[in-house]
Amino acid sequence: MESASLRNAAPFLLRRPIPRRATHLLCSAIQASHPMESGNEDVYKELGLFSLKKKIADAVARAEIIAPLALQLEEEKRIKQEEALQECNLWDDLERSTESLSALADAVKVVNDLKDLKYKAEEVKLITQLAERDVINHQLFKQAYEDSMKVSNFLDRYEMSKFLSGPYEKEGACMIVEAGQEGIVSEIWAEKLLVMYMRWAEKHGCNGRIIEKNVPDTGGLKSATVEFESEYFYGYLSGESGTHRMIRSSLDESVIREACSAAVDVIPISLKESDDLHIDEKDLEISSLFVTQEQKGYRTEPAIRILHTPSGISAQSSGERSYFANKFKALARLKAKLLVAALEQGIKDISKISKRIPNKWKHETRRYMFCPHKMVQDLKTGIQLPDLNSILDGNIEPLIRAHISLRRGKEVDYELNNLKNK
Repeated sequence: MESASLRNAAPFLLRRPIPRRATHLLCSAIQASHPMESGNEDVYKELGLFSLKKKIADAVARAEIIAPLALQLEEEKRIKQEEALQECNLWDDLERSTESLSALADAVKVVNDLKDLKYKAEEVKLITQLAERDVINHQLFKQAYEDSMKVSNFLDRYEMSKFLSGPYEKEGACMIVEAGQEGIVSEIWAEKLLVMYMRWAEKHGCNGRIIEKNVPDTGGLKSATVEFESEYFYGYLSGESGTHRMIRSSLDESVIREACSAAVDVIPISLKESDDLHIDEKDLEISSLFVTQEQKGYRTEPAIRILHTPSGISAQSSGERSYFANKFKALARLKAKLLVAALEQGIKDISKISKRIPNKWKHETRRYMFCPHKMVQDLKTGIQLPDLNSILDGNIEPLIRAHISLRRGKEVDYELNNLKNK
């Protein structure tokens, strides 16, 4: 405010001579402003440091509470797996032996990860103490904070994995993001969603692999297919399926000034059950189409689409090098979709899948409000989050947790109803 008034008065000051006393006061005021600014910077730095230390302390405290109990529990599971493996003859039942060995390997991995977590938490605590002794070493605090976030992310994944016990939930995920029909606006919006999921996966130690990306000349994307090959990613992301709408309204929210949409589809990858699934050739309708692939220098490439006519479920692939490779990949995705649909409808025979499969464009999952208030509304769980920018930056854990809790609640209700009926 002071500098603005000086600028406004500059022409007047040039026209009139400034008294010596006024000059002294003016210089004193200018000199006094510098210590004030540096003082503010110190205050802001102290506030940031306090917040940093609080987050580090919370992460360490959480690890110290959860890790020992979880390690004890997982050690008991590992011992039981070893005992079960010793009791059975590996050569009598190869399929069962393979499952037992896989379960033991998983148990050993979880135990080792939890041990590493304990060491990491202790290391964070030690670094924090060293940073405080070194007259507030900000570099050490930064390292402690980054390590504490890794601890928190691991605990988030571990806790969520305890809720993911359903079929296919332990598998990796294939995600397809497709722009709506609103033109370039929806294509840019689809790209924003893709970036959101890629950032989320990266924060959880998984670099998603974009295997197909159909891009228009105007920017954004028409569709993209990403594979997340880490465990439990299908369980984490399956609740994201459906339409995601971006909305800008008038100040009084009475008129929607701009709206666009993108659809998200999530299917499990590498399902063992799909290898044994037989589909009658006469139930399949195979067609070719052409898409522009960014990975191949914006060249138009052929894609294969396979439709399962009895159910109306379809899948396509365009990221492989040959017609047969694309056909194989599309068929694998179709089988995964059919297995999930059969599971959701509670049937074992895919030929009996109802043709009333929900239309992903009519099944709205989430709204992202940009104006007049920035907010995210999740229509499946009913939760609302005010930090839109943080969500788009990949911080979607609250939404994923809410979906998993909702799904688990429905499973418990289903099990209780079955017990009552018996």
